[in-house]
Amino acid sequence: MKKRFTITALLSLLGILAPALAQQTEPTGPQGKVEAATNPITVDVNEYISRIQLPPGFSIAVFSDKVPGARSLALSDNGTLFVGTFGQFGAPPVGKVYALRDDNHDNKADEVITVAEKLNLPNGVAVHGNDLYVAEISRILRFSDIDKNLKHPPQPVVINDNYPTDYHHGWKFIRFGPDGRLYVPVGAPCNTCVPDANHAMITSIKADGSDKQVFARGIRNSVGFDWDPETGELWLTDNGRDAWGNDIPPEELNHAPRAGLHFGFPYRFGKTLVDYDYQTDMKAADFTPPALELPAHNAALGMRFYRGGMFPESYKHRIFIASHGSWNRGVPDGYRLFAVTLKDNQVDSYETFASGWLTEDKHFWGRPVDVEVLPDGSLLVSDDHAGAIYRISYEK
Repeated sequence: MKKRFTITALLSLLGILAPALAQQTEPTGPQGKVEAATNPITVDVNEYISRIQLPPGFSIAVFSDKVPGARSLALSDNGTLFVGTFGQFGAPPVGKVYALRDDNHDNKADEVITVAEKLNLPNGVAVHGNDLYVAEISRILRFSDIDKNLKHPPQPVVINDNYPTDYHHGWKFIRFGPDGRLYVPVGAPCNTCVPDANHAMITSIKADGSDKQVFARGIRNSVGFDWDPETGELWLTDNGRDAWGNDIPPEELNHAPRAGLHFGFPYRFGKTLVDYDYQTDMKAADFTPPALELPAHNAALGMRFYRGGMFPESYKHRIFIASHGSWNRGVPDGYRLFAVTLKDNQVDSYETFASGWLTEDKHFWGRPVDVEVLPDGSLLVSDDHAGAIYRISYEK
């Protein structure tokens, strides 16, 4: 039997606190509200991994199945994979950050080391030089010289504690840009609402936590971004609002070639959809439309440009996107990886690259969150529902 959840019930399962819900606006969209269906199952990923469908020549294997709540990924120059966590479906937040090593080079993690715990939704991890940066809800931490101290990590230094404390979309994905600054998103504190000046945006700070700046606005909730290795320009995913029907609004892949752009929230979604519940003096020309519309409620999260040399040449410079999967949809959808092809700095096409985490009878056993390219050119994928990291490789 399908399990039915309201927005409030689902957020409660994820450990979101009641004060965050007080800020939520319950909209009525053109298609009305949806009675959402979510159908999680718990499986042995080593048995189910064969269900993943990939293009010819590609294969997938379990890198580690011992990473509860695995979310954002960051790789050090020394080969350590750092993994942030949020929480597993139906369970409280984990509050841990892990380090995975593959010292014998057999393409499996030799050990999973807890480098931090009891943190406040430490979804975001980033590496800069020898240091690990971790994003909690309202602050950014730095663990110095982390690779040399994995089993005895230093006490973290709080470099910035000036971010909002809202739990609703408060978890953060972070990365260092080509300019050496740390980019930190701040999601909307609601399903849909007119945000204040401190929400629905992407900020950046210096590596020491100072000089906080706003890079872009009108972003409901970005949990993944990367810079084009050819142009140095930022691309980011953004999740559309809920409770507006099964098939709208679309998820977005946005392109921010410069600072100061506004990507529409809460007034516009996708390339043409207007939410008339919210009025604004801004003109259509003031908004930047998405570079690509993705299926509604697929929850496009982590993304990376493919910079490796293992995959066929046609995959060079493609964007891989992790689709976490729907919860606010009558029939579940998503739970896959997309591959986006660019041409002349614009989206040319996109396709499903990996699927199978959603069964034929619409039960999901895994939820992709983030992707990371290893030095050998293989692709890692995190899964917070199964508590696993997968490795996708290619052989002619």
